Amino acid sequence: QVQLVESGGGLVQAGGSLRLSCAASGSGFSINAMGWYRQAPGKQRELVATITSGGSTRYTDSVKGRFTISRDNAKNAVYLQMNSLKPEDAAVYYCNAQVVFGVLRDYWGQGTQVTVSS
Repeated sequence: QVQLVESGGGLVQAGGSLRLSCAASGSGFSINAMGWYRQAPGKQRELVATITSGGSTRYTDSVKGRFTISRDNAKNAVYLQMNSLKPEDAAVYYCNAQVVFGVLRDYWGQGTQVTVSS
């Protein structure tokens, strides 16, 4: 059984910073890409950033230069450093991992709320 546990959301003023963390628990698996997605009220879930096991990253245009994704393969963890936050960044942020556990499948965290006040 693989579980993704997130932490680090909260309330911050516009221009502030937050760091999200996500760690995969369990054993007997490996992880390919990891990433962060977000979903604002009334909107579809969208990709924020992804990182491969080799460290290649990809960002949605709206967060480039402000957000940084990183991972610690030894800890099966992924992080999202969010700087210069804007009210439009407010959403529930979900961690995603492409896990090889017999077969390859996507796993999701429970979501963490990020609120940005203007």
